[in-house]
Amino acid sequence: MLPIVLLFAIVNIPASGFGQGAEGDTEQYTVRFSGFWLYSYPNVTLEAAGHNGFIDFNHDFAFNQYSTFLGKADWKLTRRNHLYLSAAPFNQSNQAVLNRTITFRGQPFSVGATARGELQATLYAPGYQYDILRGSRGHLGIGVQLDIFNTRGSISTAAQITSTGVHQAAASSNASLLAPLPVVGSEFRLYLTKSPRVFLNGQVYGMYFGGYGHFLSTLDYLGVAVSKTVSINAGYAIGSQLRVNVNSDRAGLRLVQKGPIVGVDWSF
Repeated sequence: MLPIVLLFAIVNIPASGFGQGAEGDTEQYTVRFSGFWLYSYPNVTLEAAGHNGFIDFNHDFAFNQYSTFLGKADWKLTRRNHLYLSAAPFNQSNQAVLNRTITFRGQPFSVGATARGELQATLYAPGYQYDILRGSRGHLGIGVQLDIFNTRGSISTAAQITSTGVHQAAASSNASLLAPLPVVGSEFRLYLTKSPRVFLNGQVYGMYFGGYGHFLSTLDYLGVAVSKTVSINAGYAIGSQLRVNVNSDRAGLRLVQKGPIVGVDWSF
């Protein structure tokens, strides 16, 4: 709810609150790179196509908090028009003793066996943004982007005698999903002082796709400029809240990655 509340507040600020006018535009850059360390709290379930078994990575393999990266390259074509590319790798693996028997795509993995679960989920998001408000106190933009999720989940085990005395043969199984999702949203930066020293930045993107699923992502942070080109930022992000529903020929996925962020902006 926080990003929605923030955006509602920004939208209801009069245009004068952004210091409308090209002569007062403080964001005189052509390219801006943003990079963030994300301490992610994941929640991930992958289901094979045709309801042919599922892996609950949190419950089955104790996926816990881990560190990853969020990045964005913003090319400001004109004063109000942007092209950008965002990327985020959500990759994690862990070994655990199974507390249930998993049958995934017809391959059984017995309770008590030591197995490894691995998730590789990379997000690429090219997009376009138009700033409907821009001036000395910041900007408010609306955008469209294509979120491309390339996801692969796997489970594997070596031949062994399980803790329950059952012979488990060497086995592995995996499922993959390539999900291109068009989403819309908004992004803003509001300078909290007359000088461009301290600012609040926020964005929210999402879309509901009916029976296919839904997606939401947010990125909200407070920034402090340490020079004309560099700022240090800290905040909170929902890097991904994705749900793709399973059907007879498509894997299903629930992928939530969220947590605190720390990073830098470099503009030139």
